[in-house]
Amino acid sequence: MRPIEILNRFFGYQSFRPPQEEIIETLVRGNNALVLMPTGAGKSLCYQIPAIAREGCGIVISPLIALMQNQVESLQENGIKAKFLNSTLEAEQVVTIEKELLSGKLDLLYLAPERLTKQTTRSLLKKAKISLFAVDEAHCVSQWGHDFRQDYLELELLTKEFSEVPRVALTATADQRTRKEIAERLGLNEAPVFLESFDRPNIRYQIALKNNYRQQLLKFLNESHSKHSGVIYCLSRNKSEQVAEWLSSQGFQALPYHAGLSPSLRERNQERFLKEERIIIVATIAFGMGIDKPDVRFVAHLDLPKSIESYYQETGRAGRDGEPADAWMIYGLQDVTKLRLMVMQSKASAGIKRIEQIKLNALLGFCEVTACRRKSLLAYFSEDAPDHCENCDNCLYPVDTFDGTEAARKAFSAVYRTRETFGSGHLVDVLLGKETEKVLRNNHHHLSVFGVGKELKADQWRSVFRQLSARGYLKPNDEHGSLNLDREASESILKGEETIELRRDTQKKPQGRLTKTVLPDDIDIALWENLREKRRQLAEAQGVPPYVVFHDKTLQAMARERPKRLNDFSRLPGVGERKLEKYGPDFLEVIIRHSGI
Repeated sequence: MRPIEILNRFFGYQSFRPPQEEIIETLVRGNNALVLMPTGAGKSLCYQIPAIAREGCGIVISPLIALMQNQVESLQENGIKAKFLNSTLEAEQVVTIEKELLSGKLDLLYLAPERLTKQTTRSLLKKAKISLFAVDEAHCVSQWGHDFRQDYLELELLTKEFSEVPRVALTATADQRTRKEIAERLGLNEAPVFLESFDRPNIRYQIALKNNYRQQLLKFLNESHSKHSGVIYCLSRNKSEQVAEWLSSQGFQALPYHAGLSPSLRERNQERFLKEERIIIVATIAFGMGIDKPDVRFVAHLDLPKSIESYYQETGRAGRDGEPADAWMIYGLQDVTKLRLMVMQSKASAGIKRIEQIKLNALLGFCEVTACRRKSLLAYFSEDAPDHCENCDNCLYPVDTFDGTEAARKAFSAVYRTRETFGSGHLVDVLLGKETEKVLRNNHHHLSVFGVGKELKADQWRSVFRQLSARGYLKPNDEHGSLNLDREASESILKGEETIELRRDTQKKPQGRLTKTVLPDDIDIALWENLREKRRQLAEAQGVPPYVVFHDKTLQAMARERPKRLNDFSRLPGVGERKLEKYGPDFLEVIIRHSGI
């Protein structure tokens, strides 16, 4: 069966999006490929369709059990013979699936890298007809990637033991260094690289200073997302639980998710998030890789992630359906200090620490940028973009800047005169000439810098110290957060050889549009809601997320076109043969009843 026929018959779409067709044809011909595409761009089809088109079973290496289950569930709904092998299965189930593989009854089989590296698994695969190997979330292969996972290093064995089988590596995020390592480890140096734009134009990027994170979060949710599903990321497990509990007390349906919870509770909370509406997950980075819930309207960060890759990957979980979504983050100097100390105190090698520090510095630069955030974000992935996107906070509410050279000199002097043993709070008191108990006890009221900074307010000085820390001029010294001068970096400013522009932090009232799913004018709202209710009932009866039945765009097409016969459904996007047969009569009945035919 030709790829376009598979796309139409099983997935219900009439045409490919670029560069899907080229990637698919490359793999169908038996060649390798490296694919870098943003979240929501249809990467999965790039290996699923070739696996079906070629003789044998496609083996997909996937990092998470939840991701395997989600994908297999969706494939089975489309009438595709897909299974997974992981630790959730009983021994009898494993035996049955292995027999199906050997007898040629499977189109796709999902495995964790840990299972693939077992000799018994590789022996099994050598007895079967394998159509291709697909390494999903391939940035996990790289030590430079944000989710480095040791077991992925073992995937080098694919080039040695299955060299004749085509391989494809796929990821939604990878800078140039990470791409190079993926290609080297998976033997893809000679393979074509399919690099799509990393831009997610439907996502609005917003970053603000952290002052009262609970009230800031509440304001954000109440103004834009009171009835939406979303993900909130926190740095610690305790904080994710506390925030979830607090949000629940404020009337939201919020659930925690982190590695410290029992597996059963994590699974239950994730299931609710996928299958119910208006659920908010408050999580650590343990949540989300590969989660394919299309209608996540926001991703919020209450703490800084570790890198731009992490930020991009996590925010990319919003708006996978192409509708408007928010990536909202708040941070402060304490976040900068905490993450830098985590890097310094980690047990990683000096080389890995250096990598992490470079990545953190890039993220901090992104946070403090005064120009278009989208342009800055895409530049990190070596992609050009217009100077203004009109869908980030810096474009919507332009940033005020000022010549911060003199302020920087005073800040550096305060750090030096206090012998680099105090944090920003005390340094601000010194610059403002406040005779606090701590200032008097240390005789800092006798310093030449005491009271020289009265031209700025306390919050403005805190902003100066945060920006100087973000740019690497000041660095944390110990667990107490005291600041050290980077003498090499600061010397040119102190000598008057270099000036520095700083952002003038002001509380701006958002003026842009609120993010919400906007229905086209030609859609009957009542019919739309009736179709959604029918979808909910069908999904609940089968124990699957609503989007597995049909995506919102398919329901919108139903509401717009109002098909009168089952055959008319086949022309709608996302309605393949299996779903037409399974769900067509139910939705046709809703449309006919609503129309009074």
